[in-house]
Amino acid sequence: MIAYHDTEWGVPVHDDRVHFEFLILESAQAGLSWLTIMRKREGYLRAFSGFDPEKVAGYDELKIAELMQDTGIIRNRRKIEAAVRNARLFMDLQKEYGSFSDYLWGFVDGRPVVGKWERQEDVPASTPISERISKDLKKRGFTFLGSVIVYSHLQATGIVNDHITGCFRFQEICSSYSDQG
Repeated sequence: MIAYHDTEWGVPVHDDRVHFEFLILESAQAGLSWLTIMRKREGYLRAFSGFDPEKVAGYDELKIAELMQDTGIIRNRRKIEAAVRNARLFMDLQKEYGSFSDYLWGFVDGRPVVGKWERQEDVPASTPISERISKDLKKRGFTFLGSVIVYSHLQATGIVNDHITGCFRFQEICSSYSDQG
């Protein structure tokens, strides 16, 4: 968890494969701890074809039944079916917006939202932005992507910088924005 925090969490992501990975992992996390999901990350990587949305979108009932037997992932049928359904819808958004990344970053005009929280207890579980995105995704047919899960995604992929201000990563990540032009 420390390595994840120190190297990945909150770093702005523009790669659709990484966005798809986090959508699957965060959807799987619903009702569970992030530590549980991180311990199964390699299993998810293998089970979900390297997080390739095109491959996952092609999963059929036989593949879903196979995944239900895979101890390397959370074996919840609804979550697995959601990953397959969401993969198809993810590709629809790619076609409509050029990339899923462009779709998401469009909600913040392409610039990360900086939380500037002093204490971890002050960091919200969701925001009006995550609520708006969640509603839009649900309208499009996505499942297991409520406002809290969407907000976790925004944090993980650096669309929102919610490192507390005293964390060394807060300033490092803020500095990276100016490096991007």
